[in-house]
Amino acid sequence: MDTIYFLLILSGAFLVYSIFIFFYQRRIVKTLTEEEFKAGYRKAQLIDVREPNEFNAGHILGARNIPMSQLKMRTKEIRPDKPVYLYCQSSTRSGRAAQMLYRKGYRDLYQLQGGFKKWAGKVKAK
Repeated sequence: MDTIYFLLILSGAFLVYSIFIFFYQRRIVKTLTEEEFKAGYRKAQLIDVREPNEFNAGHILGARNIPMSQLKMRTKEIRPDKPVYLYCQSSTRSGRAAQMLYRKGYRDLYQLQGGFKKWAGKVKAK
């Protein structure tokens, strides 16, 4: 019986945490449709937070690859005074990247809705 209560409490805590993260990300990063993203990314810093092998397989034209795994060490490469447009494969990593940047003082953060897999614009592959 104690195991059931423990699992219920653990499941409830996970649910509360997931809801908190969802609303926190919505507050700090604006999710843009592809059209909105296309309209603004040329005037901003376009960052692809996927790993280099994913980036080399195809990326949005003009994007810079700063993988999520290296973001803490490479934040100095991103200017805090310009908008930051983030994307990953499906918007999960870009949301986490936005949280990390927000904690470092970045405020003008945007992410592509649905990530790169929903992108229909220009793509470059190495």
